[in-house]
Amino acid sequence: MSELLVLAHEEVKRLLPMEECIELMAEALADLARGLSWQPLRFVVRPPEDQSLMGLMPAHRSSPEPAYGLKAVCIFPGNPARGLDAHQGGVLLFDGETGELRALIDGSAVTSIRTAAVSAVATRALARPDSRVLAILGSGVQAQAHSEAMARVLPFDEARVWSRTAEHAQAFADDAGAPFPIEAVDSAEAAVRGADVVVTVTSAREPIVERRWLEPGAHVNAVGSSIPTARELDAATIADAALFVDRRESTVNESGEYLRAVEEKGIGPDHIRAELGEVLVGSHEGRRSDDELTVFVSLGLAVEDLAAAEYLYQRGRNEGAGAAVPF
Repeated sequence: MSELLVLAHEEVKRLLPMEECIELMAEALADLARGLSWQPLRFVVRPPEDQSLMGLMPAHRSSPEPAYGLKAVCIFPGNPARGLDAHQGGVLLFDGETGELRALIDGSAVTSIRTAAVSAVATRALARPDSRVLAILGSGVQAQAHSEAMARVLPFDEARVWSRTAEHAQAFADDAGAPFPIEAVDSAEAAVRGADVVVTVTSAREPIVERRWLEPGAHVNAVGSSIPTARELDAATIADAALFVDRRESTVNESGEYLRAVEEKGIGPDHIRAELGEVLVGSHEGRRSDDELTVFVSLGLAVEDLAAAEYLYQRGRNEGAGAAVPF
């Protein structure tokens, strides 16, 4: 009988530090670009007239050792008002030789850490190295993770945060613990104007960022929208930007940012300059000039969850963490 390693939320946070996760995600995205891992489009269950959904995200990696992963995640937009992460679920890790289930890992913690780590990889690759002003739109779990991740890749002097609920923005500014001062501001425009790097991590259905607010040479990580019916950036921003994505197939099928810009501005798939992994391995170019607007649309990939699960499984076993359950 084999053993199933179960890792809970706090154990995941301890075993997957942001600095290490950033390098892990860079490697996972590069492996995807090299064809060493594979994933289909996620399968989404959306009950009629219900705000919640469930997503199933499988992936396979062939090298250096084969492995399968599956994240089952439920998204409940009302959770933040309950004091809960909107993302709830688990990541399953399967042995790539036998198919045996090896680990069940808290999906909320994995999602928050790896998503912010991917944004950090994109920022390191695409933002101007002299970027010093950060804007964060949103004040929830992802805002907290992103403030930590951004500090790992650029020496920001200051940050501004905006949230639809002013009290939440102020609480975030007071408690974020970032190595730079964070000011809560009263509008998205006040946060974005003058910012070198903008991070959007909201549940907005319609744009909260307008093209005219963005400075020449700014870099935007668009993170909060992961379904076709929601977006955080207006179509003009997507149309004017050098557009980078985590996966082309996912973007043209699932990204509200992209799909609405197709409708309103007539862009097509050739508007996507590159996948982030392609920039990392040098097969496609990244930023071309200091005044170019760059946008990274992050939908979240199953290969990222698989990479995190493999790392957590090995580290958890080495440290005797979690609960080992006969299975």
